[in-house]
Amino acid sequence: MLTWKIGVGAVLIAAGVLISNDQGAVAPSRIAASEVTEQTVVPSGRVGTRIGDTAPEIALNNPKGKAMKLSELRGNLVLIDFWASWCGPCRRENPNVVSAYNKYKKAKFKSAEGFDVFSVSLDSDVARWKAAIAADGLVWKNHVSDLKRWNSEAAAVYGVSSIPMSILVDENGVIIGKNLRGIELHRQIDRHVARL
Repeated sequence: MLTWKIGVGAVLIAAGVLISNDQGAVAPSRIAASEVTEQTVVPSGRVGTRIGDTAPEIALNNPKGKAMKLSELRGNLVLIDFWASWCGPCRRENPNVVSAYNKYKKAKFKSAEGFDVFSVSLDSDVARWKAAIAADGLVWKNHVSDLKRWNSEAAAVYGVSSIPMSILVDENGVIIGKNLRGIELHRQIDRHVARL
């Protein structure tokens, strides 16, 4: 199989319809063109994990054992962030997620009521999970895990095979972006902001 790789950005090869990003070449069925363009997302009307699908429900416990649901954040633009305390790349991306949260938590959006982060941890140890939340300054209240590491039900439903993995969901629960890191996360959220 022919693969293409570039350092930054994404390229759509028309003939083979391969999509490549800084994580390497990806098969066409894995990423839709809408993930790499500025197109408006059209809701598919089905529950799934592709751009345009309604995000599947995630209902897990927070570090204190309280059940939390993704659907409770409907009306807001939500970043679903799959990560773990033991994941170096996740910990290095956390300052960017914190920056986005701080930048957008009080922003006025075109159609969403606000912005929030729903962190899904692939940890297995509550103490380490809580320590990483505190150490990295993850101040939002939506932290959940089933403490099953790679056997996490939420990770399986969302097809998470590596972390960090992020999914941006609009106020209606529709997936509008995936694998957003660094400045690209801010660019995608900026598209929905009326004013900061």
